[in-house]
Amino acid sequence: MKVDLGDLNAFVTVARAGGFRDGARLAGVSASGLSEAVRRLEARLGVRLLNRSTRSVVPTEAGRSLLERLAPALGEVETALDVVNAFRDRPTGTLRLNVPLAAARLVLPSLVPRFVAAYPDIVVDVAVEDSFVDMLAAGFDAGIRYEERLEQDMIAVPIGPRVQRFAAAASPAYLDRHGRPEHPGELLRHACLAGYFASGATVQWEFSRDGETVRVDPRGPLRVRLGAGADLAVASALAGAGIVYLFEDWLKPYFERGELEPVLAPWWPSFSGPFLYYPGRRLVPAPLRAFIDFIRAP
Repeated sequence: MKVDLGDLNAFVTVARAGGFRDGARLAGVSASGLSEAVRRLEARLGVRLLNRSTRSVVPTEAGRSLLERLAPALGEVETALDVVNAFRDRPTGTLRLNVPLAAARLVLPSLVPRFVAAYPDIVVDVAVEDSFVDMLAAGFDAGIRYEERLEQDMIAVPIGPRVQRFAAAASPAYLDRHGRPEHPGELLRHACLAGYFASGATVQWEFSRDGETVRVDPRGPLRVRLGAGADLAVASALAGAGIVYLFEDWLKPYFERGELEPVLAPWWPSFSGPFLYYPGRRLVPAPLRAFIDFIRAP
């Protein structure tokens, strides 16, 4: 039985993504094209591979069995093609990265434009997500995360600034009205613009100085989910609604323009910078290998 390799790959993409739209986004193709490829494969095999509803796409028992056997085989095909790709003067293909918003804003802008200029035949596909993602199952080549959120059994390569800090800030007008705290404990009397995790738990604000560490549970008029809600927190701080706690580099442009004022700067805690991480394969895809070499270069 002859089956088109592209149709098999379309089935794996949709099954891993859990839907045609998400699969299309990851693969860089149209959802209708993926749907047609899967229908063609099912017709050729004479068996339904995916149960479809308006809310989800789930493999059938036959689909799960095929996926278990097919995914490793297609991985070997991709690896074999990358062996050939490595012999090219300029690697080609797509580099799929999963990164948090902080990395997309603070790390990649200084790297990606120079990388795509150096490797014009590589397409960089970046998905920005702050929630935990199974990188391999979602079809990514690599991800960027901070040390405490790295997946186990992964190879980690430093990327971006190696030391970063969290910073607290507020508008000068807010501080003129409510005072400038000199100790983190005083934040309990201030309007704090808090962030929270996907679980709903509020993010503690941590401060450290001369061996003393203080953790504050922020309370105030606004709570935003980490990542996507950060811009709203900053905008609210600019408008004088309260104190925001975020990456120092994120807030630095507002400090330089005088729109925000540092709060408790001697107490700002530092932490190690992010890492590019990827599975320890025997052969790394050529676009990823080129990116690793690029970020390691002086």
